[in-house]
Amino acid sequence: MAKKTLTAKKTSEITPEIVAEHGLSADEYQIILDRLGREPNINELGIFSVMWSEHCSYKSSRRHLAKFLTEGKRVIQGPGENAGVIDIDDGDAIIFKMESHNHPSYIEPYQGAATGVGGIMRDVFTMGARPIALMNALRFGEPGHWKTKQLVNGVVAGIGGYGNCVGVPTVGGETNFHKGYNGNILVNAMCVGLARTDNVFYSAAKGVGNPIFYVGSKTGRDGIHGATMASAEFDDDSDEKRPTVQVGDPFTEKLLIEACLELMATDAIIAIQDMGAAGLTSSSIEMADKGGVGIALDLDKVPQREEGMTPYEMMLSESQERMLMVIKPGKEQLAFDVFEKWELDVAQIGKTTDTGRLVLKHKDKKVCDIPIAPLADDAPNYDRPHVETSKRKVIKAADVYETQDYNDALIKIITSPNIASKRWIWEQYDRHVMTDTVDSSQSGGDAAIVRIHGSNKAVAITTDCTPRYVEADPYEGGKQVVAETWRNLTCVGAEPIAITDCLNFGNPERPEIMGQFVGAIKGMNEACRAFDYPVVSGNVSLYNETNGQAIPPTPAVGGVGLISNLNHFATLKGAKDGDTLILIGETTGWLGASIYLSEIQSREDGAPPPVDLAAEKRNGDYVRTLIRNRRVHAVHDCSDGGLAITACEMAFASDIGVHLSGATSGPTHGWLFGEDQGRYLLAVEKHSVNPIMSTAQGKGITAHIVGTVGGGRIKADGAFDVSLQGLRERHEAWLPDLMSSTDEKAAE
Repeated sequence: MAKKTLTAKKTSEITPEIVAEHGLSADEYQIILDRLGREPNINELGIFSVMWSEHCSYKSSRRHLAKFLTEGKRVIQGPGENAGVIDIDDGDAIIFKMESHNHPSYIEPYQGAATGVGGIMRDVFTMGARPIALMNALRFGEPGHWKTKQLVNGVVAGIGGYGNCVGVPTVGGETNFHKGYNGNILVNAMCVGLARTDNVFYSAAKGVGNPIFYVGSKTGRDGIHGATMASAEFDDDSDEKRPTVQVGDPFTEKLLIEACLELMATDAIIAIQDMGAAGLTSSSIEMADKGGVGIALDLDKVPQREEGMTPYEMMLSESQERMLMVIKPGKEQLAFDVFEKWELDVAQIGKTTDTGRLVLKHKDKKVCDIPIAPLADDAPNYDRPHVETSKRKVIKAADVYETQDYNDALIKIITSPNIASKRWIWEQYDRHVMTDTVDSSQSGGDAAIVRIHGSNKAVAITTDCTPRYVEADPYEGGKQVVAETWRNLTCVGAEPIAITDCLNFGNPERPEIMGQFVGAIKGMNEACRAFDYPVVSGNVSLYNETNGQAIPPTPAVGGVGLISNLNHFATLKGAKDGDTLILIGETTGWLGASIYLSEIQSREDGAPPPVDLAAEKRNGDYVRTLIRNRRVHAVHDCSDGGLAITACEMAFASDIGVHLSGATSGPTHGWLFGEDQGRYLLAVEKHSVNPIMSTAQGKGITAHIVGTVGGGRIKADGAFDVSLQGLRERHEAWLPDLMSSTDEKAAE
């Protein structure tokens, strides 16, 4: 039989233009023809298009993702399910994941961000966990860009509106601004849930002849081709894609959580899957593929909120708050009773089969009959050409202009977009609902701490990424983002266990972008292996660019750790009058790709600080031991802005002044603002200083006394001397001033 081509049949229902509109290349369409042995109908083409999109198939990334460390002593479930699962002792499991909702949030900020929160919660509770915490990692364009304020307002309102209504605390995150995100913001949402290790649910639809249930909200026309849109670049007409943004209902989500958890307390469920990207299509195909079965659905039985919906629309809709379940035969009435009790739609829409095919019926006609395999593991798997990012020149502190006014420099940095307080944002989130939030990371802390209800243990949670480092050197930047989350968890005394990630990059068809991706994966993986800190879940978001201009490479990482005893933890709050400040880790005054360079000299050049993974491990393990032995009053990771900003943030949180002294050799600006990695600032009682210093020396760990705590000023010998209260007011004022300013003022 001769191969069909895109141009072979002019009268065909499927034209080259229609194929292109579905985001498929001519080569990919030819593969579809080969797999089917015939031409697909429009329903089948739509299904192939979403399942082969980057968002669903990971066709440009999965061969590189396979390099990650994914196993560990506490890992119950790694990548491949809705979320990762780790063991935290006592029969408790933490289920967590991070995902992107970038394109929808740029087009429709409120609903894009809100449905991102809703979607990531469904990924977690579909596995049997009650969501206990939310985090987010947000990237916006320049503060003065004409669209930034609108996007910030909408995204923050969407996150708060959805999370607050569902009743899950948003306990931390990060918000950055950079011109590289002017045309493509990033909204990465993370959810952490609590389950029992013996009651985790999976998505494999095992067994033949089992009933398939649809539960949740009705299906509408919102979100159609959302997965395809998320796998394409933006252009000047991106606003026309507004209809592909879903609409969320947090109150329905709350009902769905309770109904699912109630049914999960019985033995009725064989498999369960969230209807996320690609909706009914991806959920049914993924369940069938993992279970090694076929799926037969009667689309007339799908609950619909709009009249005249076609099979294409029903299968590709991304309407929110919906789940697909495979129920044990004989338990059907139980499922109906539970979901009807919670006033949710519930319908038996099909069954599992032994055909290995997806078969759809609509109005008594077969409208789709395609094999499962080509839609799942047999999807395209590209080895994209990539080129290594060119190395940047190492910039020595001695070669960088030293400010003549350190007071002014400190004020400029503390009020710069990426250092200034984000209180205006996090005060819109409910951080304490459920009453188990011990400490949130939003006020400058390193990691949030959430108690395991009814116990004296907690999980620590953090998100982080330094895109300027990754752009400068993807390999070193990749190491740094993992190391940063490991340090953040260490700062509160937690045992770092595992990470989730959200890898945000530009167009992978460009070798330089693919080179960034490959380099970052290499660095991240090395750090994961050095710390025994595996990747258990995640998401890849590619094609984040507008008119050919890519975002800075942003591999955001969410880390989770365990505090076994809440009598032994620390935060950056708690420094006391008379405490000594000790800096753990080596300081060389590294200023390449630093905040000092960008804010004081308007430069973004230079190689980023290297990450010595062995030193990171030594230093972190030592700091964690000190915390557990109650040797420290306050701890803070030394990162953006260097020692000076770290000390300021500790002073703000502890409401007491600091005096930095005892500078190491080298220029003052390098000592104060250098961003050398692997460092921690400790506030300790005087009687603990000598034991800490001597033990550090014995372990080969660099430690220096760098100042004292006390008074009402923030000082550094030979450099700055400013009022604590005055500096804090400036730190707090930047974002409220921006959001209340006119567009003309914001653009100044």
